Parts: sequence; C-alpha cells; structure tokens
Amino acid sequence: MHRRRVWVHACRLVDERENAEDVTAIAFLKLWRRRDDVRVVEGSVLPWLLVTTSYVARNVSRSRRRYRAVLQRLPREQSAPDPAEVLIRYDPTGWDPDLVAVLRRLERRDLQLVTLVILEGIPVVEAAPLVGVSVTAARSRLSRFRSRARGALELDLSADRQEASQ
Repeated sequence: MHRRRVWVHACRLVDERENAEDVTAIAFLKLWRRRDDVRVVEGSVLPWLLVTTSYVARNVSRSRRRYRAVLQRLPREQSAPDPAEVLIRYDPTGWDPDLVAVLRRLERRDLQLVTLVILEGIPVVEAAPLVGVSVTAARSRLSRFRSRARGALELDLSADRQEASQ
C-alpha cells in the first residue's frame, strides 16, 4: 500500500535508482521485523516507514561512500595482463612452437578474438562484441589469421572449428 511513496522518498535521498530500491526493501524488512512495536499514527504505518527510510538511506549512502573510499585506496595494476597473452606465455604445453610464434605476432584484438573463437569455441557472434569489433570484421580477422597460420605452419585448421565459431 505504501511502497510507491516510500520508494519516491528513497529516490530523493540516495543517488541511484538501485540504491533507492535497496533502501525501500530494507525499510519494509525493518517494518516486518519490528511489526509488534511499530508506532502507528492515525491508523497508518506510513510516518514510521518514511522516518525509517530516511535512516536507512543515510546508512546505505554512508556504506557506499566508505566502500568507494576503500576501492580508491587499493593499489592498482598499471595494466591487467591480457588473458590470451597469459595463455600463450604459461600454457604452451604441446603446442607447435611455430603456432605460438604466429599467435605472439598477432595484434592484441586479433589475439583475443582467436583465443575466444578458435581456442575456446565461443561463437563469432558472441565473441565479436566482447573484443569490440563487428561480426563481419571478426570473421574477416579470423579468416586472415587462418590464412597466415596455414601459410606459416602448413596446418589445415579443421572444419569443425570453423563450424563452432559460427
């Protein structure tokens, strides 16, 4: 009955809609837990809910502010290692050294694409947005990689890998 009014009040007090939803949920949870000692004013719990919402909003805002402050103090790596680079560097077990050399010469975006599509079997349609290219560009890049790999290694990449990528 009072959900909308409590939510609107929470929206006024916090910075994000998701936080307002959290505040509203917490206020109603507190109402349920304290239902035996809630002060009813003129037959309504709305005043109690609005006051409780104000307290909860302050607590949520303070908690979020502290959390952001902690994140700001954490040391950051200058750049996170690329998963494809890690794959090549630390798991070349049984790989043809020529294939590893071809993979190392790829640009970062192409290496990510090859890792996702060819090595992990993720469809091109899903991998392309993750890498930041269109599906058409991704298919073109993969085709160029396959041509280079065949030329450098005299290796025929199997048709089932191509089917898995589409």
